[in-house]
Amino acid sequence: MVNLRDLGRCRWEIPQSFKPGMRVPGRVYASAEMLQQILHDQALDQVANVATLPGIVGASLAMPDIHWGYGFPVGGVAAMQVNDGVISPGGIGYDINCGVRLLATTMVATDIASRLDELANTLYSSVPTGTGSGSHVKLKAARDLNDVLRDGAHWAVEAGYGYTDDLERIEEGGRLYGAEPETISQRARDRGRQQVGSLGSGNHFLEVQEVEQIYDERTAEAFGLRLRQVVIFIHTGSRGFGHQVCSDALHALSGAASRYGIDLPDRQLACAPVRSDEGAHYLAAMACAANFAWANRQCITHWARQALARVCRVPAESVRLVYDVSHNIAKFEHYEIDGKRMEVCVHRKGATRAFPPGHPDLSPSVRPWGQPVFVPGDMGRYSYVAVGTEDALRESFGSTCHGAGRLRSRGAARRLLEGVDVRAQLKKQGIIVRAQNPKLLAEEASEAYKDVAEVIDVVERAGISRKVARMRPLAVIKG
Repeated sequence: MVNLRDLGRCRWEIPQSFKPGMRVPGRVYASAEMLQQILHDQALDQVANVATLPGIVGASLAMPDIHWGYGFPVGGVAAMQVNDGVISPGGIGYDINCGVRLLATTMVATDIASRLDELANTLYSSVPTGTGSGSHVKLKAARDLNDVLRDGAHWAVEAGYGYTDDLERIEEGGRLYGAEPETISQRARDRGRQQVGSLGSGNHFLEVQEVEQIYDERTAEAFGLRLRQVVIFIHTGSRGFGHQVCSDALHALSGAASRYGIDLPDRQLACAPVRSDEGAHYLAAMACAANFAWANRQCITHWARQALARVCRVPAESVRLVYDVSHNIAKFEHYEIDGKRMEVCVHRKGATRAFPPGHPDLSPSVRPWGQPVFVPGDMGRYSYVAVGTEDALRESFGSTCHGAGRLRSRGAARRLLEGVDVRAQLKKQGIIVRAQNPKLLAEEASEAYKDVAEVIDVVERAGISRKVARMRPLAVIKG
């Protein structure tokens, strides 16, 4: 990568000449210091590989939280022309519609200090966590799961898990149209039926946090955020259901590229034309998984509200949903490219939409201020709320970072912290942790992740999002 070109403002270009078959350049958002870390990974080679896919426009993009992934890097963004471009499951990922939602309470941190242990225990017992965890939601018949897959968060609200107002504060209103439950395999159904309303494991979490700094008072006030306020971050996705949908699609598309005369530099980039039968089948199944994830986060929101009401003696309805953002999904959107208005299929894998104020695709609840962007860090440091910008619309297909991004693999983190009691370390910092498997905390410790403050600084300097607030963790619920 010695030929990387410095474009300024934390932007670097991988030229088309870097690899045969590249149709567009690559563009990486990173500081010079961060770039040195990125170069130790294979992720930039994956950025170049994505640039070879048919129909790609603009550039193959990588956010500063980039790290190696399946086919596409995590932190990758690519827009494909609808008429002659492709859809690639690797550009969305296994955890379809993994995303983050933020809940705002009426309390400040001192209000819950004496009840924090009890609140952590109640949240942990209320929300199923861990690998293979089940759910309090019982879907008895096939049609019940079909309703979830078609209607997403709408199904959850109609079933009593939340309020109608919540739907106005979720991307796509909490329901991606085009979902066809008949595209879903029995294996995926079996995996998903018992997992609606469960947190899962790995980097998924539920955190009680305190707003510790406000950068943009006007926007923070519009989002209902204030200094010292208690908020809840929820990070999870479509669980085993989405994983199986992706696995099924990769198997089904394994020979599609050769059938359509597409030469791939990496078989993990399995794809099919957007307008093909195979492409349509995957998009319909992906929409089902996206809706499953929104229903999942909605149910978890309901139980979090109940826990806060029970322990802190506040009305459940006072715990307000600020917004819910997706960071593993494909969307059909319109952009001006080379002077032409064009519909493209935007793949975002470990990247968050970042539309500016006034964008027509935003719900009226946030349109005047722009899309909220939630950027979780690690459980020992801080997380951010940001907002989308016009620059993001012009140069990154309305996209920005989604988190801190891994610095070390799970195995490397475990080896580094062998013998270290991560939970005890966090307790010394005043952070309570409840986890199904404490041994796995090393995989999610601060040492495993980039400093999200550096990540958010890069996207702000690049102009593709703007800081609004920073939060610090008080209690962490993990699988």
